Amino acid sequence: QVQLVESGGGLVQAGGSLRLSCSASGDTSCFSAMGWHRQAPGKEREGVSCIKISDGRTYYADSVKGRFIISRDNAKNTVYLQMISLKPEDTGVYYCAAGPWDRANAWTDFGSWGQGNQVTVSS
Repeated sequence: QVQLVESGGGLVQAGGSLRLSCSASGDTSCFSAMGWHRQAPGKEREGVSCIKISDGRTYYADSVKGRFIISRDNAKNTVYLQMISLKPEDTGVYYCAAGPWDRANAWTDFGSWGQGNQVTVSS
């Protein structure tokens, strides 16, 4: 069993920055990647970014490439998402998750999820 604790959300004006963090505990050997999904009001949850724990390979959704950077501190079992040049369309609840790097579409069934963190970007 894996527990994920998120922090770092908040309210920011367009063009501003926020950093999200997510710390894992429990049986952390049961996943190979960590990252974030987000859900805007009335929208489906979508993948934002993830990082492979072993070698640091990264994935970014097209909508955030060049603006978001994901990183990890394996000694702390913690992943960070630095978000810059935020846009109103980035608004949503950001959920940290842990799951299999090679099977991204299996995270809903086999992944572990954090409690969610609200990010609001005002125009």
